[in-house]
Amino acid sequence: MSSVEYEKTDGVATIRLNRPGSLNGMNSEMMSRLSDAFAAVDADKSVRVVVLTGAGRGFCAGADLAAVRNGDEGAASVETMEEMFNPAMRAIASCPVPTVARINGVAAGGGFGLAMSCDISVAASSAFFVSTFGPRLGLVPDLGTSYHLAARAGAARARAVAMLGGRVTAEQAVEWGLIWKVADDGDLDAAVDEVTATLKRSSPTAMTRIRSMLAQAARNTLPEQLDLELHHQRQLIPLNLSEGASAFVEKRDPDFSPTR
Repeated sequence: MSSVEYEKTDGVATIRLNRPGSLNGMNSEMMSRLSDAFAAVDADKSVRVVVLTGAGRGFCAGADLAAVRNGDEGAASVETMEEMFNPAMRAIASCPVPTVARINGVAAGGGFGLAMSCDISVAASSAFFVSTFGPRLGLVPDLGTSYHLAARAGAARARAVAMLGGRVTAEQAVEWGLIWKVADDGDLDAAVDEVTATLKRSSPTAMTRIRSMLAQAARNTLPEQLDLELHHQRQLIPLNLSEGASAFVEKRDPDFSPTR
C-alpha cells in the first residue's frame, strides 16, 4: 500500500498522505512519493486543481518520531530534509495548478508547514495545529512553517506559536490568517468541493500568476508591483478578457482555456 495515494476525477487530482497508523507521519519514502505525485500533476495537462489531504483521523503529524526513536534516519535527518523533504515542499510551491489543503485532523510539526503550503487551506473544526519543533524537539520550525508563520500571523503570534508549542485551533488559525476557512467536520468535503469548483473553472494560467505575484508583493515597492501587474496583464488580457467580459455580460460562468 502506497504511503501517498493519487487519484483524479473530473480535473481534480486528490493527493492523500496514507500512513494513518502514524497520523501520516513523514519519512523519506512518503516525501519522495509526494514529489512523484506533484510531478504527475505537472505532466497531466487535464488536471485543473489539486487537493492535498490525509488518510484516517490526521492530516499530518510531522516527522515519524517513533521511527526516529528507533534509529531510522529515513524518518528525519539533515540528508533526508535536503534530498526528500524540501524538494517535496518546492514541488507544491511550484505546482502548475491551484492547490487546496483539506485539513481533516491534526497538523503538527512539519505537517503544520504542509497545511499552510497550499494556495487555499480548509480545515475541519476538530483539526488543530502545533509547532512542536522548539519546546519539544529542540529544533527550529521547518518545511516552510517559519516562513508562513512570520508572513501570516504577525511577530508576536509567530514567536509564541513557535517557541511555546501550544495548540492552535482551526478557528484561531482562520482568525490569524494561517488558513482560509474552517468547516464543521461533516461539512468539510462540501467546503472543499465549493473551493475546487471555482478553481477548476478558472484560468490555470491566471491562477499560477496570481500565486507568483502575491508571493512577490511583500518584497516589492508599489512601483515594482505595478510593473509586475502590468507584465502579467500583457499575457492575460489577450488570453482571457474577451471571454471573461462576455460571460459577465451574459451572466454565465466563463469558459477559459485549460491550457497551462
